Amino acid sequence: MSAADGQTPHLNKTLTTLQLWGIAVGLVISGEYFGWSYGWASAGTLGFTVTALFVAAMYTAFIFSFTELTTSIPRAGGPFAYSKAAFGPTGGYLAGAATLIEFVFAPPAIALAIGAYLNVQFPELAPKTAALGAYVVFMILNIVGVQIAATFELVVTLLAIFELLVFMGVVSPGFSWLNFRHGGWSGHDELSPAAIPGMFAAIPFAIWFFLAIEGVAMAAEEARDPHHSIPIAYITGIITLLLLAIGVMVFAGGAGDWTALANINDPLPQAMKVIVGANSNWLHMLVWLGLFGLIASFHGIILGYSRQIFALAREAYLPAYFARIHPRFHTPHRAILAGGVVGIIAIYSDEAISLQGQPLTANIVTMSVFGAITMYIISMLSLFRLRRREPQMVRPYRAPLYPLLPAVALVASMICMATMIYYNWLLFIIFAILLALGYLYFLCTGASRARAAASAS
Repeated sequence: MSAADGQTPHLNKTLTTLQLWGIAVGLVISGEYFGWSYGWASAGTLGFTVTALFVAAMYTAFIFSFTELTTSIPRAGGPFAYSKAAFGPTGGYLAGAATLIEFVFAPPAIALAIGAYLNVQFPELAPKTAALGAYVVFMILNIVGVQIAATFELVVTLLAIFELLVFMGVVSPGFSWLNFRHGGWSGHDELSPAAIPGMFAAIPFAIWFFLAIEGVAMAAEEARDPHHSIPIAYITGIITLLLLAIGVMVFAGGAGDWTALANINDPLPQAMKVIVGANSNWLHMLVWLGLFGLIASFHGIILGYSRQIFALAREAYLPAYFARIHPRFHTPHRAILAGGVVGIIAIYSDEAISLQGQPLTANIVTMSVFGAITMYIISMLSLFRLRRREPQMVRPYRAPLYPLLPAVALVASMICMATMIYYNWLLFIIFAILLALGYLYFLCTGASRARAAASAS
């Protein structure tokens, strides 16, 4: 059903606290498997550690603040719904479009990493072919039903965490702080002012460690008890991811020559290969289990982008065609397929996306991060505005240390945005063009939104 039919689409409320934790961690856990090591190319291991700790502090402050919005307005649109409540339709558009870019561009990067991992095991299988196959399989799984999808997400997330712990244990006998520290400040052994630009340039890849954890908000409308379960899922999720990120980064960097891992999509298998050899059963196990981490995030983000497309279409920010719910499975099947088409195009758009001398995956990651940081800034501004304009709003969870903690998240996000624009100006222009084109559509569809709002009321 769709809003165009005069009936409100509905999503089933079936998700438990444990499943929401699985979504929170699963959305992000692929960031522990690949993507972050591109930050070593500019910052080195030690410089990137500083960057990662700064970003971790930003995310911690953000999640503790963002949870107030998620529990106060538990809608499938997540940031779109919060910003619309705070700043009206234009604010809703900007947050919704930024979130959509984040969640639509993250899956192709993960799909390419799935292809790279499978290529280790099957050299004859082209990574892009495997990436395309991953889209087909997991779009179908998401269409079949949210309960099945969430249960699958929880299982593969637990397996992915287990695999990361196995990785740390297997490489630990060969770990050396000398390896980790060698050239750790942008290629130099000692910290100097020359290392600082590289640390700022590495911000998008530190964000990749935590990118998309806020996607739990997209599933809030399908949670059994969002006011209780979402804060638990968010807080335990960020703690889980922080510990895993530090462990993976340190053990991978200390396994051998970390520079060999700085520009590849499968740093963990390559790091383990240094310790156990190319023919070890441990390596083969890592490749296969490592796929669970990538699959968890890939699968979870498909769930996230589909709910964002659905929510925008339901309120006529996108064509009502994408707001239809499957009559049997009660999932937004058209939204799932639409995001998949965009992701598949990105995978096969090397010449269009391989800009500024960076690999395709690095540029897709950066584009996704631009969307995320824009959404973080708007969300924190929404929190401040709603506190001031609607003090009587029911808030089952309140951001601790208000207004300090949200202010930390806001300022840190602005610093990240400024440095990302400086080091990735061409990608930022493309990002801005996408937002501008979306805004033109927004301006031309005001009458449709008015009709959708009237029918909803």
